[in-house]
Amino acid sequence: MKLLLIGAGNMGGAMLQGLHVKNITVVERDASRAEVLKKLYPSLRIVGEIPSLDGYVVILAIKPQVFGALHTTGMAEAVISIMAGITLESLKKGIHAKAYIRSMPNMAALVCKSATSVCGDSHFKAEAIEILSTIGSCFWLESEKELDIAMGLAGCAPAWVALVAEALSDGAVNLGLKRELSYPIIASLFEGMGEMLKYEHPALIKDKVMSPAGTTVAGYKKLEEGRVRDSFIKAMEASYERAKKLG
Repeated sequence: MKLLLIGAGNMGGAMLQGLHVKNITVVERDASRAEVLKKLYPSLRIVGEIPSLDGYVVILAIKPQVFGALHTTGMAEAVISIMAGITLESLKKGIHAKAYIRSMPNMAALVCKSATSVCGDSHFKAEAIEILSTIGSCFWLESEKELDIAMGLAGCAPAWVALVAEALSDGAVNLGLKRELSYPIIASLFEGMGEMLKYEHPALIKDKVMSPAGTTVAGYKKLEEGRVRDSFIKAMEASYERAKKLG
């Protein structure tokens, strides 16, 4: 299976962490960025222009705003798009392929821990998941609406979780803990919680930690006063609405 990655910016570059071991060609027109990639992955084939798509599985990692200006020739074996808001219908109008897949990885692809949502032509499902599993876990969805929702949950939420991590560190530093100690503790906290959430409902975890009139409930009360839960719900809504507009 030959892969063609078009665009190697933040997300495309993150995906190379797992994909560089595949038979992959990268289209990167920025010469300085191409040099950086060659140093990271010396065996990588990098070209400045898009070749004929014949025989390739194409991964589109460009900004959705420039998709309309994309010019290609040939018929791809399949197209896997990671562009937010660009529908399967739009993909079919803009690029020729035998199968079409939409996916939404997140920046954890940098450490091969992405939570990647996938939907599209079911006859290419196995191949798409095989490719995208090189950067983490994959979740097959039945509709584009589900994928646009999942984009906020897994694609955008890393920025929100990073905000939570920074805020927790600020709170600890405010009370006297060294900053260089706070971040490793928070990273370990998130890693452990991620593993626990695979097996237990979050409400049950919360209830186990929260003892009557204890330290956890005192802090939890302040979070509720700040409408943290409501803010996350609204953040998901805003992300979904923006994804629809991009389409």
